[in-house]
Amino acid sequence: MGVNSNRVEDHPYHETTIRIPTEAAMPPLEIHRVCLPPKQTTLQKLRQRLADIFFPDNPLHRFKNQTWFTKLLLGLQFFFPIFQWAPEYNIKLLKSDIISGLTIASLAIPQGISYAKLASLPPIVGLYSSFVPPLIYSVLGSSRHLAVGPVSIASLVMGSMLSEAVSSTEDPILYLKLAFTATCFAGLFQASLGILRLGFIIDFLSKATLVGFMAGASVIVILQQLKGLLGIVHFTTKMQFYSVVSSVITHRGEWSWHTIVMGFCFLVFLFTTRHIGKTKPKLFWVAAAAPLTSVIISTVLVFLLHSKAPRISVIGHLPKGLNPPSSNMLYFSGPHLALAVKTGIITGILSLTEGVAVGRTFASLKNYQVDGNKEMMAIGIMNICGSCSSCYVTTGSFSRSAVNYNAGAQTVVSNIIMASAVLVTLLFLMPLFYYTPNVILAAIIITAVSGLVDYQAAYRLWKVDKLDFMACMCSFFGVLFISVPLGLAIAVGVSIFKILLHVTRPNTMALGNIPGTQTYHNLNRYREASRIPSFLILAVEAPIYFANSTYLQERILGWVREEEERIKASNESTLKCVILDMTAVTAIDTSGTDMMSELRKMLEKRSLQLVLANPVGSVMEKLKQSETLESFGLNGLYLTVGEAVADISSDWKAQP
Repeated sequence: MGVNSNRVEDHPYHETTIRIPTEAAMPPLEIHRVCLPPKQTTLQKLRQRLADIFFPDNPLHRFKNQTWFTKLLLGLQFFFPIFQWAPEYNIKLLKSDIISGLTIASLAIPQGISYAKLASLPPIVGLYSSFVPPLIYSVLGSSRHLAVGPVSIASLVMGSMLSEAVSSTEDPILYLKLAFTATCFAGLFQASLGILRLGFIIDFLSKATLVGFMAGASVIVILQQLKGLLGIVHFTTKMQFYSVVSSVITHRGEWSWHTIVMGFCFLVFLFTTRHIGKTKPKLFWVAAAAPLTSVIISTVLVFLLHSKAPRISVIGHLPKGLNPPSSNMLYFSGPHLALAVKTGIITGILSLTEGVAVGRTFASLKNYQVDGNKEMMAIGIMNICGSCSSCYVTTGSFSRSAVNYNAGAQTVVSNIIMASAVLVTLLFLMPLFYYTPNVILAAIIITAVSGLVDYQAAYRLWKVDKLDFMACMCSFFGVLFISVPLGLAIAVGVSIFKILLHVTRPNTMALGNIPGTQTYHNLNRYREASRIPSFLILAVEAPIYFANSTYLQERILGWVREEEERIKASNESTLKCVILDMTAVTAIDTSGTDMMSELRKMLEKRSLQLVLANPVGSVMEKLKQSETLESFGLNGLYLTVGEAVADISSDWKAQP
């Protein structure tokens, strides 16, 4: 009879084995002791858990065993990354950054004006937002290639949410106040996530959700630009698909053929240059310079032909000068405060998700690391300061960052160069934009956002995960037919439902032995895997919590019933033992321990033995503290499934 040594040991550092003699041809079998984790106080456990949750990267490890001066220098580098790269900066890097900075400035200036119009803000606010935020990010940001400024999605969301309550034309001052206040709350929210290291909150915006949301928002943005592209004067402020299409058809008498011809000509030009930039990376500058070139050419054309084509609407007067302070315009009391807070949080989440994702994308291409929490703080502080200097929500733009990367940017100095170019524009060149037609701004926006419709990503979602595809479609159609914030909320709800589905209905499977090994795998997956007579070996692939403990108990009993029916039908050996492989059970709560105890009793009444294999340390500890382990006895706990099968089988053979 095999001697079992699977007593639970409190001390984790001494491991003994007992060799069980088996058949002559087989080597002796080693049965290992299953040990409890080292004893820790509740405070130690709490500290360890909080460190794992909030400080997985251990940001203070560089400060260990350093002098006070070195710690001060490291602290400055930690909070202000500019101190990290500035000492090594040289003329060669500056040359590359000047070229890339001027290149993205040629894109940022027309896009800034266009995106401000998209948010129903004065065009000058878009230029203000391309000046102050990049300067702040260059001091605080950790990405070398992120090009900061207004982006289409955040502009659309802000415009759509604020326009539901306040008209930008009837009450422009209040609208501007709400926009700056929403930007302030967006920055506070973003910075708080970084400081409190709560960045995992934005993970609820899954890739599937964002693919659908951005596609739906892009379609809405493109439809909204039909106002400028067709020369319509009276147009709906609503963002739903039906309202926009209905407004286009209803006001077809306002269509201007001069505007339509100019708009479609420049659309062809912009799409052609973008295609050249994509297919021939060395010619990236063609696509980067196209928007500013379009603005210059269209402005000259309208200036020369404005007497013959008076119906082509233009931007008009833009004030010269630096950003005026706007801290006195922040709206912290009144009936619309809740709207400003809600708009700020939603635009903050979206812009933060885009900025961090873009920064990490280009960091991976150049093999350096971007600290997500630092990025959250940098983007948040950037928006807080921006709200006090006449800027609205800004973040890292994918299109401008791609141009920045392709232009050879080496550091965030490219943002400083871009801001300097915007400064020159604000101080000296604003009168030149008087005759810039609104149609060219619409064409620039359509070209920029059309790339956000990623149908290939949607197809991959359909192939890989149907639930993810459903979340994508819910987001897409919700934004398109209901509203932008509600569409986003529906998509997040579907993503959370998917998480709950995985937690409450975890996967269980029957395992079989791979012949000639001590390895056990899924019977359905591996055809060569064979069942062990009198054993039912099950694996649970999730933590056992109150939310799934009842389901798991019912599912395991269902497996037992099905196995007994199969044995009866095939006239095999009677089922005697159920082994639960606990390798993938990373945690258990009191409901889980109670379920284990009840399950053992229920199986015992049916003359079946329940055995646990390879429970992890935290699970072992909970089972020990709940006194559930004692009920399993000496033959109820093993280090591996193979040892459990071998030891229990030898016990059965030794019995008369």
